[in-house]
Amino acid sequence: MSQVAAFGTPSASGAPPGPGPVAALDPGRSKCGLVLSDPALTVIRQALVLPPESAWDRLLHWHRSAPLTLLVIGDGTGSDSWRRRIEGLVAVELVDERGTTLAARRRYWQLFPPQGWRRLLPEGLRQPPRDWDDVVAQLLLERWLGRSLPREASPVAPPFRTRPAP
Repeated sequence: MSQVAAFGTPSASGAPPGPGPVAALDPGRSKCGLVLSDPALTVIRQALVLPPESAWDRLLHWHRSAPLTLLVIGDGTGSDSWRRRIEGLVAVELVDERGTTLAARRRYWQLFPPQGWRRLLPEGLRQPPRDWDDVVAQLLLERWLGRSLPREASPVAPPFRTRPAP
């Protein structure tokens, strides 16, 4: 019997199958957003934007360090291949991804309030200075939980590049 449970809607209780951290993944062809919660589901411990193979490696690392109880995945691009790949390792729940890109842009500015001249721009014109796929992954986890989670990391957004610097 498969250990993967895939549901189209968030869990009514927002509770994983057992104690331990939960990860969320926004799958993509060239980059993936990935977040890890604490075991009590009270804070985001890590948030990353990585190429797909690096995201896979990080998921395996997290699972070896402290076994994941659940992986929440957006139901959009690439979710089927990720579900097949993760099957047997950890339980999976699919979450509706519709509207997450725009919602993540708003959530980005809540997590990392604009500084300098960006404060002067109307919210609709602000573009985050880095990829925000990690924020999409966080939103997927928050949708599944039914509540927002703060980040454990510093309030300053780290720079991110999809390609190594020259």
